[in-house]
Amino acid sequence: MALPKVGNMAPAWTLPNQAGEKISLKDFKGKKNVVFYFYPRALTPGCTTQACGLRDVKKELAKLDAVVFGVSPDPVKKLQSFIEKKALNFDLLSDEDKTIAEKYGVWGLKKFMGKEFMGIIRTTFIIGKDGRLKHIMDKVKTKTHHDDVIEVLKTL
Repeated sequence: MALPKVGNMAPAWTLPNQAGEKISLKDFKGKKNVVFYFYPRALTPGCTTQACGLRDVKKELAKLDAVVFGVSPDPVKKLQSFIEKKALNFDLLSDEDKTIAEKYGVWGLKKFMGKEFMGIIRTTFIIGKDGRLKHIMDKVKTKTHHDDVIEVLKTL
């Protein structure tokens, strides 16, 4: 499955957050830029580094009129644990059936230690206030992801 195209409307989504509350992209149209990032699994080293980086720059993101959502196939209960253990200050969304990951083209074949398997391909989508895809980060470095996101948002 291919990634959506920059400039097009972002594929719509409604997903439960860590508290089981439904959150929809349409709720932010005309109000906020949306950092919509897909990560493989809660509480793993790379995903924790990435999430904590975003947690630590929340004020800078707010100044850029941006809201962050992390998306994984983890169940809601595991997302709540991730938020509590790492003091995350943004919503994590559960895409257990991978419908949204497939819509965004990030559910695919991965290789790790010589094995091939299906999984989430770590990717970040920057969605503008107009609901259009402004930028896709498909070569995500977990240690610098937060800085990279801020640099992209500054260009909007």
